[in-house]
Amino acid sequence: MSLGRLALRSAIGGLFIGHGTQKLFGWFDGYGLDSTAEMFGSLGLRPAKAHAVAAGAAEAGGGAGILLGAFTPLSGAAVIATMITAIRTVHGKNGPWATNQGYEYNLVLIAATLALADTGPGSPSVDAARGRESHGLGAAALTLALGVAGAAGAQAISGMFGEPEATSAAEQGAAPEPEPEVSESAASAESADGV
Repeated sequence: MSLGRLALRSAIGGLFIGHGTQKLFGWFDGYGLDSTAEMFGSLGLRPAKAHAVAAGAAEAGGGAGILLGAFTPLSGAAVIATMITAIRTVHGKNGPWATNQGYEYNLVLIAATLALADTGPGSPSVDAARGRESHGLGAAALTLALGVAGAAGAQAISGMFGEPEATSAAEQGAAPEPEPEVSESAASAESADGV
């Protein structure tokens, strides 16, 4: 039994299951799908709802795979893709430190996930039961490559959709704002000033 790898899988996998279900279902004090989609739209991820579903599913599914030690390279790639996208859209501009909303936590999760892909999930795990207890450097490289490809795919898809068009108040069904009333004395003062 590999206690260290089991602890690492439990922490990473369990937290990613929680993080994904926060997005999808609003569990664990999460915002749920609609609010997550709205936030993703503000980050430029379009179509926003599809990105929210994909991110939630990748985190929850990848987390479950890591927790169980099942198809560890693929599970890790799903998690890494979401972390790279989080760095690109939110944390990268803030520098490395989490105290400034930076990317240090995302980077640690990527590194830990790559370590699991390299060493394998250990035993007990689904991969160990399949005879794949250890994976090696090639699996870590594949995990990273697939994670980068997933993040690049998310960015490419977003680029295919333009900014949402602004709609007027009339198109949204709201009453137009009334024109401000100007008194006769104010109107004559404006005329006198040449405004």
